[in-house]
Amino acid sequence: MGLTHQEFKTLMFFARRPGATQADLIARSGQDKGQIGRLVAGLRERGLLASSADAQDRRVQRLAPTAAGRKLHDVQRQRSHEVAEAGLQGVKAQDRAQMLQWLQRMRANLQDEAPED
Repeated sequence: MGLTHQEFKTLMFFARRPGATQADLIARSGQDKGQIGRLVAGLRERGLLASSADAQDRRVQRLAPTAAGRKLHDVQRQRSHEVAEAGLQGVKAQDRAQMLQWLQRMRANLQDEAPED
């Protein structure tokens, strides 16, 4: 699709949360400010993200995907669903539910893990 993994994750973040800010993404992702700034700038330059000033604080920029960004997001999301369905072909609904519970537990464990310095 012409995007790096990080670029697509950034686009996904704003597609799911239109009007969020770079600071919101930084807080959620744990990535550094400079890296997020470069990702957002690149997506804006390619016409995939648009910004608008916050109504209360004009210094804050709210970000959302453009029509092209939404289309790209939707196409990639559909492809991801197709790949997931292909991978789960023949897996019973009960087993899928159990797998989902395990994956959610793993995710929670990893999010709760405090990084060591």
